[in-house]
Amino acid sequence: MTDIARFTLPSGQQMAYRHLPPAASIAAPIPVPTPGPTPGATIVFLPGYMSDMAGGKAQAVLEWAREQGHGCLLLDYTGCGMSDGDFADGRLSKWRDEAVALIDHLGIDKVALVGSSMGGWLMLLIAEALGNRAVALLGIAPAPDFTDWGLSQSQRIELAAGRTIHEDNPYGPEPTPTYAGFFSDAEKHKRLRGEIPFDGPVRLIHGQADPDVPWEVSISLARALRSADVQVHLIKDGDHRLSRPADIALLLREIAGVMAGQDT
Repeated sequence: MTDIARFTLPSGQQMAYRHLPPAASIAAPIPVPTPGPTPGATIVFLPGYMSDMAGGKAQAVLEWAREQGHGCLLLDYTGCGMSDGDFADGRLSKWRDEAVALIDHLGIDKVALVGSSMGGWLMLLIAEALGNRAVALLGIAPAPDFTDWGLSQSQRIELAAGRTIHEDNPYGPEPTPTYAGFFSDAEKHKRLRGEIPFDGPVRLIHGQADPDVPWEVSISLARALRSADVQVHLIKDGDHRLSRPADIALLLREIAGVMAGQDT
């Protein structure tokens, strides 16, 4: 397994990551038949809100990339997982800038961004920052603009007044916090209200039984993207996490497809 490494950010905080360079693996049989690797393309996995690179989807992507000889980068945002920092200080713009700085530090020339939930919002911002270095996008229950559709009016009033709100957390014992600073920053980075200037292939996977992010968000995102090569895969009984073996197999097939279509 790729070792945990640490990148020192301009703030002095250290960001934890795992980096597998392209063609750094020994090919092995896998359950998903795919074409050969695309030298130079690196898959970057972006976790969701309060998530980290230890999750099952991230690990499955890393192992698949190893078997196929693709580059892969997993990372923990500051305030999450093994990275330094306090989650209360997290911002979309901050995590975007950290991810871009890490990609630059590693000398990665082009990326296929895979974003899970909130990571699906971040992948849009990172793609904008990287320009033509971002060659493909793959969203797993992507959640752009969730400060619009994911909060009640009373919650928005509380956050706008500078107060933290807490919601029931179906994935852990502690309530999920949303901080006023995160909300204020996120309000500046909404993308579904206009055209999203990305022209590469985009694949969006969403469960229609997702209790957290309505599947219609993926439809809205597909409409907003300028690219003509956008496909939305709806899984009727799929939940938010989409971590079942069949869900992960679909994810890997879609990654394989967009990677196969990239120039060397």
